[in-house]
Amino acid sequence: MDIYTISFLISTLWVGPFWIAMLINPNKNKTKALMSKPLFFMGPIIIWFLLMLLNPQGLIDFFNMGSHPEGFINGMSKGLATKIGATATWAHMVAGDIFATRWVWADGIKRNNNLSLLRISIFFSVILMPLGIVLHLIFRNNINNSLN
Repeated sequence: MDIYTISFLISTLWVGPFWIAMLINPNKNKTKALMSKPLFFMGPIIIWFLLMLLNPQGLIDFFNMGSHPEGFINGMSKGLATKIGATATWAHMVAGDIFATRWVWADGIKRNNNLSLLRISIFFSVILMPLGIVLHLIFRNNINNSLN
């Protein structure tokens, strides 16, 4: 395995325990303590920075995409089609997903949302973050009060 495969796996596995805690035990004090610190998203963020340090030219190329001779989208596509581009993008996405999931979880706990609906939102917030957020917004504003 190369550094990019290892980084990809660590980014993915890092968020798992935090996601599972929010999903299975959303109201437990242990989950609340675990999610009260920024540790839940630091792994993928650190990996992203390490990847950028290992390949600073990739970050420079990213900022120069607008001047790519084939256009911005083609420049971005070429950058993302590299191992470092895919791995750094994955770390970025995983960090964003778990950050958004934490917001869904915290908002659901604060509002005392129905646990089944909160779990559905938490599940999809990591798997398909935009869908998870939309479900949470629908559940918290329309369905929650009638189920509790």
